Amino acid sequence: MKTEHLPEQMRTEKVKVWLNCLERQKGHLVCKRVFDIVVSLLILLITCPFFLLLAAAIKIDSRGPVFYRQVRVGRYGRDFKIFKFRTMVQNADKIGLAITTGHDPRITRVGHLIRKCRLDEFSQLLNVLKGDMSLVGPRPEVRRYVEVYAPEYWATLLVRPGITAPSSIAFRNEDELLSAGGDPETIYIEEILPKKCGLNLEYMKKITVCRDIRIMFQTVTAVLH
Repeated sequence: MKTEHLPEQMRTEKVKVWLNCLERQKGHLVCKRVFDIVVSLLILLITCPFFLLLAAAIKIDSRGPVFYRQVRVGRYGRDFKIFKFRTMVQNADKIGLAITTGHDPRITRVGHLIRKCRLDEFSQLLNVLKGDMSLVGPRPEVRRYVEVYAPEYWATLLVRPGITAPSSIAFRNEDELLSAGGDPETIYIEEILPKKCGLNLEYMKKITVCRDIRIMFQTVTAVLH
């Protein structure tokens, strides 16, 4: 992708530096994509029976679809719809914030268990197969939070967003942080989001399949703890 083909907010010198950095990692990025496809297919084949049961539990527990399809900002600033197992009441995005606190009343009974075990993220393997996402990469944000990015943070949109990332591990208790006191959205924008973006840029300095595998195992360990 050439600079002139990027969205206006990404046509900056700071983003160009990261574009050149990724250009030098082109071979690793190709291997990463092949790895994403193979592993996603294997996981979906192995876990298919379990997720059919999970889908049934979601339908029995509350009204609404099995999947929650929210618009997120992906690679090169393009919008896409993310697949997530629904953990909240139907139309939750219309009756509250775009972020979720630990004691959010919109979360369903089954939803609490799904969120605790991070099972809602597994359905994003479908996004990985479609090419919207990667197994590892910066977590995709909704447009309203991307619009407040500092100039350098727009560079995180040069790679496919991921199901997990070092920032996801570091802020695995994000719901609790947002519930600690004060306005949750202000806390997220002013305190959490800049730190997440900083970790995402650090990840982008050296992208390899081996490092992605390590991050995936670290994610599993973090969830189990």
